[in-house]
Order: sequence, then C-alpha cells, then structure tokens
Amino acid sequence: MLRALGIFQRATADQLWRMLRPTDRHDRITRDTLNVLKKTGLTRVETRLESGHQLWVLTEKGHREAKTLLPKNVRISALRKLRFDAKGRPVKDDGYDEHAAAVTTTAAVLTGAGYGTPLSWRTEIAHRLPYGYTQYADLTMRAPDAGVPAMLLEIDRVTEPVDDLVDKLRRYTDWFELLAPKADADKERAARDGHLGARVHDFRLWPRIYPASSREGYVPVAFVFTGKTAAQRESRMRRLEQAGRRYFAGEPYPGRGAGITAVDYHQAVPVVVTELERITADLAGAAGKVWRRLGRDEWQTLGEALDNPDGDRLYLVQWQEAKRRQAEREAAEREAQRPVCARCGTKFTDERWQSIQQSSWWSETDGLCGPCETEHWARTEAERVARRQAEEAQRAAAEAPAVKPRSRFGIGRRR
Repeated sequence: MLRALGIFQRATADQLWRMLRPTDRHDRITRDTLNVLKKTGLTRVETRLESGHQLWVLTEKGHREAKTLLPKNVRISALRKLRFDAKGRPVKDDGYDEHAAAVTTTAAVLTGAGYGTPLSWRTEIAHRLPYGYTQYADLTMRAPDAGVPAMLLEIDRVTEPVDDLVDKLRRYTDWFELLAPKADADKERAARDGHLGARVHDFRLWPRIYPASSREGYVPVAFVFTGKTAAQRESRMRRLEQAGRRYFAGEPYPGRGAGITAVDYHQAVPVVVTELERITADLAGAAGKVWRRLGRDEWQTLGEALDNPDGDRLYLVQWQEAKRRQAEREAAEREAQRPVCARCGTKFTDERWQSIQQSSWWSETDGLCGPCETEHWARTEAERVARRQAEEAQRAAAEAPAVKPRSRFGIGRRR
C-alpha cells in the first residue's frame, strides 16, 4: 500500500483495491488497511472527491517509509504536504483532477488483470527530442511475465484535439528513431534502406532504455479513452486511426508483386486503443477482448492486439511459398528446353544433358540419348572391326605367293 502511494502519489481505496487486491469482492480490506496506516501516522485523507471516494496520500513519515520500501530504480513521487490557513486549520486540497484519477485507475485495472505489479509502473517519463521538445508518457508499463516487456500509455478524456494525439505519435516515432550514442549513422541508414528489419534497432537509442520484445516494431503505445459518450470515444478512435496511419501501418515487404502481402512492422509504432468504460464493463477486465489495434476492426486481448500475424511470420511462409513456385516455374521452363533423342524420341536424362552442355566439341551423337549413343558407337565399332577384318583378308590374299603345278608322279618335267 505504501509503495503504491509512493509511486502514484494519490489514490482512492477503490483504485488501490483494484491494483492490489483484485480478487477481493469489494474494497473493505483496503479501506481498513488505509485506516490502520492513518492511525500510525503513515497516511492521511487529502480530500473527498465528488464521487464520494476519499483521496489518500502519504504523510511525511509515510513518504520516508515508502522510500525505503521502493527499489532504487523506482522514482518516488513528490510528497503532498499538508497546508494550513492563517488560523492553523488544514486546507482542503482540490488539485486532484479527472485526468490524474483516470491515470491511476488505468494502472489499477491493468495491474488487477495481471499486467505487472505497482512496481511495474512509472508516471510522466520524459522522452527528450533533439529539437527541444520533451514528450512525456502518462504511464509506462513493464509486464514481461504477461508478454508485454514495455508499453507507453496515454490517457485521454476526449478533451484535446485529435491532431494533438497524432502529434504525440509523431514525436514518439521521432524518439524511437534517435541514434544511440556513438552509433554509426551510415550503417544505420544502410540497414534502414536495405530492409534489414530488427538490425536497424541495433543502432537506435530506445533498446538501451526499454526491453525489446519478440514482436516487430517499436515499443507499443496505448491510448486509453474515457469520458463523454461511447459514440464520441468511437469517433475519436476512428479519427486517430485515419490521421496517424503513417506511424503504425508499416511498409510492404520487397517482392510484394511475387505474392508477398506481409507487412514490415519493424519501423512502425504498434498502437492499441481501449476505453476505461469498456474495461470495467468486461468480466475479464483489461485481460479481456477490450483492445483494438489501429488498422484492425476486431477487439482482441492485449497480447493478440500486439501480435503481428501478418508480419514476419507471414512473410516467412509467403517467401518460402514464392521460392517454391519460382522453383516450379524454373523446373517447368527447363523441362520445356530438355532435348529429345533424334532417333528414339526419348527425353535426355539430366546426366546426358549435362554432358553435352559441358563439352566444348560438337559430336555427331549430340542429338542422341545415352542408350542410342551407346548403340551408335557400338555399331560404329562393329562396322570398323568388320571393315578392318575384310581389309586384312583382302591384303593377305593379295600377298600370298604363286604355287607351280606338279607332275602326276610328283616329278616336274625337264626340258
């Protein structure tokens, strides 16, 4: 309780109940705990809101105690000092506005749904830009156990122009594209222009500050709308979607004409929207299908909304399919060019085709398949052997000596 108040500065028992004890049926135990802390001088009631809820803050003693309980990397909020009038009476502080209430309620309902703990949250985190502007996030959440290593949240009560929300997206994009100290700008530009995906972020500042996730893209940004009517909130979400598309839509992958419809989200801001009224009305709360990814129509869980089924995974499948089709086309084209034996009409085998392609000499048998070539050379050899034998026989007959006739008695005649 002290740590939560140390982070959020002011909260109602209802908000602390949703954040710290969401499984309780009501906030009675939370109220009892706050009253016990009040008796020990650690907490006090700053004011009572129009809703009837008491707004609790830490006393100076409680602030010192909370500081010892918080990790060193968690910034404790400023102490809300008790003020007195000229007669020494406590002055009621009415500086708590509806936006501050919505910020704390958002953190409460998300924590209650399993997205981290009170220590997972930071308020008003500065993102400084080189042109002199600092973009503050209403909330930053780190809930790696819930599949969301980091998320920036903007709470909107439907009071500021949509153009201001688009400007926030533009400034977040500018900040995500900042180079890390000593990063090589030429290598970063080559990675960006070469569509090298996540390698671009090796040169960026933001991964040094926020943990990267297994999903493509920058740290997701969530707009939580509340107030006015449901129709006004819906209209606001649609207008933000239309005006801010350039920042969240991603880019086509190279080779789109080859059947690649996947989207490259590596340099896009995943933007999700929801409504506090929708979250509190859903039985599953913030864990339910109460989130919509800009660019999609369906309401999903936060994990589903942040996922990119049409991103890298689809690209890998489509790329492999494109390679398979290309290989089939090339095989068909090659098959159409395969030679046919001039004698028997049989297609050449790969080995026979390769052998005539590799040879630099023309041969009279180049148009024959392997068996026909073998038969041709066997017949040619047989004919050569037969010719040689005939020639040898003829030559032998021509070279044989003449034989003289003998007498009847074997004695030659005498002259």
